[in-house]
Amino acid sequence: MTTVESATKILDTMLGHLGFTATIELQQTNDGPCLQIHSGESEALIGKDGDRLDDLQYLVNRIVRRHYPKAERIKVDCGHFRSIQEDHLKEEVKGIAERVKATGKSFQMRPLNAYYRRLVYNILVDDPQIASHSPEGDDRLKRITISAKQSPGSPS
Repeated sequence: MTTVESATKILDTMLGHLGFTATIELQQTNDGPCLQIHSGESEALIGKDGDRLDDLQYLVNRIVRRHYPKAERIKVDCGHFRSIQEDHLKEEVKGIAERVKATGKSFQMRPLNAYYRRLVYNILVDDPQIASHSPEGDDRLKRITISAKQSPGSPS
C-alpha cells in the first residue's frame, strides 16, 4: 500500500467514525497529493476558517508518518476550500508587497498557521525588494511581517 493509499484509508476511516458520509478523490497538485473530500456536510468538515480541515490534515499526516517516516506531506481539502483560500492569500500578499514597496512601511499579517506561512514565504522568495519573517517559537499561529529590504549601504 502506498502512502497516499494509506492516507486515503485513514481519512475515510476517520470520517466514518465521525459520522460523515463522504467520498475522497485523489488530486495531484504542484504541492503534492491532495485528498479532496466531497460531502453534503462540507461546512461541518471545513469548520471555522478551515480549522477542522487543518486538524484532519494534521492527524492524517501524523498517522501516515508514524508508518512511513519519509512520506510526503498530504494535503486534505473539502469543496476546494483550501484552493480558494490559497488564491485569495496569494492576491492579498502580492498587494501587501506592492504597498510595502510603495510606502516603505512594514506590514504585519493576520496570524497564519505553518502551511499558510510557508505559502507566503514562497510567494515572496523571488522578490528582491521584500523581506519577510515571523517570530521564533512553537505557537501554532504566527504573524508574518513583510518589509522592504534594505539595499546595501543604506542606513538601517
